[in-house]
Amino acid sequence: MRNRHATPALALTPALALAPALALALCGALLGGCGTATATDAQQATAVTASVAADGAHNDTDVMYLQMMVAHHEQGLEMARLAESHADSDDVRILAKAVDATQSDEVTLMKSWLTSWGKPTEVDDAPSLHADHGGLPATGPEEIAALKKAKGAEFETDFLNLFVAHQHNAVEMAQMETTGGVNAQAKSFAERVRASRTDQIKQMLTMMNT
Repeated sequence: MRNRHATPALALTPALALAPALALALCGALLGGCGTATATDAQQATAVTASVAADGAHNDTDVMYLQMMVAHHEQGLEMARLAESHADSDDVRILAKAVDATQSDEVTLMKSWLTSWGKPTEVDDAPSLHADHGGLPATGPEEIAALKKAKGAEFETDFLNLFVAHQHNAVEMAQMETTGGVNAQAKSFAERVRASRTDQIKQMLTMMNT
């Protein structure tokens, strides 16, 4: 697969413009190197407990984490489904299909927990309400619109750059939950998300540099 850093993007949105620098930092600081990863296997493990109810006490952090992650996952699913139909390489399409399957199951799981707690499954989109929780997921309609217009190698470059940043956001939100949440199942889920998305980032960085 060609080195995707060699393909210039046309007009990167802020998230896309940030992603190459973020990728380099993640490669050394977060991941300890950019070797081959089996992110699809690790990510699929997060959906194993889809039938387990989140019993026990929960706090505002648990609720906010799940609400934010539902929104974040739905954005990720939109990008993954674009990659399933737009990407040229088998590696990117396989990754996208794994993301689609796993995150669809995770959305169902998280919504079931929120419903069982009597909480809405949609996050309030007022940014000021989420400042203490790291803000709302970063990927917006502008990024999605730009991705829809890209084709071929340019699409794969933009998708991988954007999805590295997108999944780094998932890692940060998972760390928020493991630090501030109290529900055992939600915290365990967040830890699995943190580990699987870290592996997935490593896999994407490898794709970007081969």
